Amino acid sequence: MNIYGDRGNIQTLVQRARWRGVEVRVLELGKGASEGIEAVDVFFFGGGQDKEQELVYDDLLETKAIRLANAMQRGAAFLAVCGGYQLLGHYYQTAQGERLPGIGLLDVRTVAGGQRCIGDVVIESDPGLGLQPRTLVGFENHSGRTYLGEGVRPLGRVRRGNGNNGEDGSEGAVSGNIFGTYLHGSLLPKNPHLTDLILSRALNRELDPLDDSLELAAHNWIKDRELSGSRRA
Repeated sequence: MNIYGDRGNIQTLVQRARWRGVEVRVLELGKGASEGIEAVDVFFFGGGQDKEQELVYDDLLETKAIRLANAMQRGAAFLAVCGGYQLLGHYYQTAQGERLPGIGLLDVRTVAGGQRCIGDVVIESDPGLGLQPRTLVGFENHSGRTYLGEGVRPLGRVRRGNGNNGEDGSEGAVSGNIFGTYLHGSLLPKNPHLTDLILSRALNRELDPLDDSLELAAHNWIKDRELSGSRRA
């Protein structure tokens, strides 16, 4: 699933790794494919509508779930956005009341909501992640309402936008090396510090710093615009 331009996240992970001399190969794991999962260091799950999620649920459960759980145990990093985030949870309950089981890598549950949550988002990341700057920016477009269990902590707290459910102020979920979020954008080009955290977790080592002055200037411009409410039509 990738209908929100989330491929930019993959491109950012690849480029920032290569800039540090890390050889990278991208493996696309479509429906029915599972060969090579054991060698993957970073998994990315994109977003999709309810119909697309229903199409991939069975494949995830029957073909990939056990191997993904094994990858989690060996320390692979995961970034799951929107529909992909929901798929990693315990279940997604559709508007018709049907519960579609997820693969349970994240202790979260999602139910279909009414009005869609659409717009730019600014969050203050969980201090335990050690991100500098602390803020993350992105764009949300989802009708699902996700609720966190005790086994995860939020990626951050909402300063602008709706986040997981528009109720408790949380956005995203983190457990070990698994990161779930509703932030599109694409997310990682706007947040190089989060990209490097994911790469560092996947490689299990500190990364050499890069000159992110341009990327962080863009990040700060978006953040300041949204928090000041100065967006122009």
